[in-house]
Amino acid sequence: MANGDLTFRDFTGAAVPAYAILSHTWGADSEEVSFQDIETGAGKGKAGYSKISFCEKQAVTDGLQYFWIDTCCIDKRNSTELTKAINSMFRWYSSAARCYVYLSDVSTSSNPNAEIHQHTWEATFRKSRWFSRGWTLQELLAPAAVEFYSSQGKQLGDKQSLVEIIHEITGIPVPALHGDPLDTFSVTERMAWAAKRQTTEEEDGAYCLLGIFNIFMPLIYGEGRDSALRRLQREVDGLPTPTADTFFTVPFDRNPRFTGRESILASLEEKLFVGEQTTKMAIVGLGGIGKTQLALELAYRTRAKYKNCSVFWIPATDMDSLQQAYRDVAQQLRIPGWDEEKADVKKLVQAHLSQADARPWLCVFDNADDISMWVRTSGSESRSSGLKEYLPKSKQGCIVFTTRDKKTAVKLAGQNIVEVPDMDEDGAIHLLQKSLVNPVPLDSQDAKALVEELTYLPLAIVQAAAYLNENSMELRDYLSLLNEQEGEVIKLLSSEFEDDWRYQSIKNPVATTWLISFEQIRRRDPLAAEYLSFMACIDRKDIPQFLLPAGASHRKEIEAIGTLVAYSFIVKRGEPTAFDLHRLVHLASRNWLQKEGALSQLAQVAIERLDELFPDHKHQNRIQWRLLLPHAAYVLRSNTVKQDNNRRLDLAWKYAMSLYIDGRYGEAEVPFKEVFQTRKRVLGEEHPSTLTSMANLASTYRNQGRWKEAE
Repeated sequence: MANGDLTFRDFTGAAVPAYAILSHTWGADSEEVSFQDIETGAGKGKAGYSKISFCEKQAVTDGLQYFWIDTCCIDKRNSTELTKAINSMFRWYSSAARCYVYLSDVSTSSNPNAEIHQHTWEATFRKSRWFSRGWTLQELLAPAAVEFYSSQGKQLGDKQSLVEIIHEITGIPVPALHGDPLDTFSVTERMAWAAKRQTTEEEDGAYCLLGIFNIFMPLIYGEGRDSALRRLQREVDGLPTPTADTFFTVPFDRNPRFTGRESILASLEEKLFVGEQTTKMAIVGLGGIGKTQLALELAYRTRAKYKNCSVFWIPATDMDSLQQAYRDVAQQLRIPGWDEEKADVKKLVQAHLSQADARPWLCVFDNADDISMWVRTSGSESRSSGLKEYLPKSKQGCIVFTTRDKKTAVKLAGQNIVEVPDMDEDGAIHLLQKSLVNPVPLDSQDAKALVEELTYLPLAIVQAAAYLNENSMELRDYLSLLNEQEGEVIKLLSSEFEDDWRYQSIKNPVATTWLISFEQIRRRDPLAAEYLSFMACIDRKDIPQFLLPAGASHRKEIEAIGTLVAYSFIVKRGEPTAFDLHRLVHLASRNWLQKEGALSQLAQVAIERLDELFPDHKHQNRIQWRLLLPHAAYVLRSNTVKQDNNRRLDLAWKYAMSLYIDGRYGEAEVPFKEVFQTRKRVLGEEHPSTLTSMANLASTYRNQGRWKEAE
């Protein structure tokens, strides 16, 4: 769009900027604006031009300079271009920053100030022709952001807010509408989604499914629907299908806001499954630069490309997280003996994946920053082997590490290192656009100033966008906040997030961004700040999402917990970066929490607050036990309880229950035994409390598969 006029721009072979894309139902060919009409300027008198005007206006509102519409952006006189476009359509819709669904048969008030109520348009929305057309199926499923508009250009909602209604209309499962990979749904199921949809050209009944099945197929208009479907079925039958022995343990959904980095991804993909030994690679870069996001996108692309390849994700932040991840992998692989008390699950997994007949696998070790975990250094007092000695070896296997430390990368992957460079200005602004509810124009000077101030760091940009969205703040106001932070506080919070060779004299943007968010929480709701500080000491996967009830009916709960939705889970479902604030809060709170008993006190505060916040919540009991765990463990170790047998017994039972509820049955066995033996000695074998303790102990045996002892 230039000076109010529409012009074509071809980005073949170049970086594609953020763009909007239109989904609509076609009218008569004579009413639609064609490629030639745009070239000659003859289309403004056609009825279909109103859709183009709507798309232009909405794109400008959303800060997007480019938009794409199928009626006029394909030169249908060129059969080669038409074939390429139809085979690329799913990808184009998937890559769009916004997809606008223009519903010409759904009306709302033309008064721009009138409030729109769902009951006034829902009936016609459910009957809209858009839901019955073949091509709109992929236009619904491919984009991450799909927004629905009436014929007056009023927004009715988006794919997420209307997901239940769309599910009822289309029969498409909610997970598919949420963006789960389509190849996780059966061929029969995907075919059924399109069974009752119509197309103008009969062959399009098959061609509109090419993207749904990720298939490229030549177009032969005139062959008829049956012939086209037979060709499609042959292509589908030739697709590799996942087997029952294929596993995918990645804990995050695919990130729809992933931006750029295509050359790095291409480099990583080229190295997969080559050579006669295990491929090992390391992704190296500053904290927050996007290493985990690269590994995550690589995991999903590998899953899509190699249907029989298992993908395992192991967080390597600390030994506890890594050990638990190994146990999860061993359990999924159903390795004999994985659940035995003295089992070395790392060695079991290594042996299993190193078998000569093992299927292809990719293993990602995320945040492998601590070299002492991987390599046993000379003079070490520990006799245990470094983790490097437990890595599986197979020509069918690939291992990817992400790390901030280049020395660690060299130790683990040799010369096979991929360094993540700074994001350039265009990429940073595109990421900012994708993360904002109300995107800014690409040429916005404030946007350029903000990403420069944040040194183009992806994590800082995403967190800044979250703050802007939550507070409906202008970019220039946020820039003012950045300039107001106290240097000494930022220096304190920056220490663990700067590399000596890069950030020595400038403010750490991640800490700066976090400081603004956390101070806002502290001012608005001290209770939320307490919860967030406590969460800093819990593994991020274990933060219970029911503490953050988006649909809570009481304003007090919304105000107390809603802050955590915005700042602890920064963005919506499917964004691994949503949990990165966890580590940043830890920077601020770890010194205080390491003081004697502080963690225990926080846990106790959290327990007491549960009754107030969630008196009727069905998960209340489970979270109470989880929160009690650090409290009970601390008190049991303290001197104050050693002389009080009754209190010790009560806490030992609570500690055992906490471990049991957490699924740590082997650890729970020890305190359960202590409680049982003490009650048996003091109260007698037939006392109800003794029998209860016996039942608890039996349950731990049962859950470990130790049936005879349980009996």
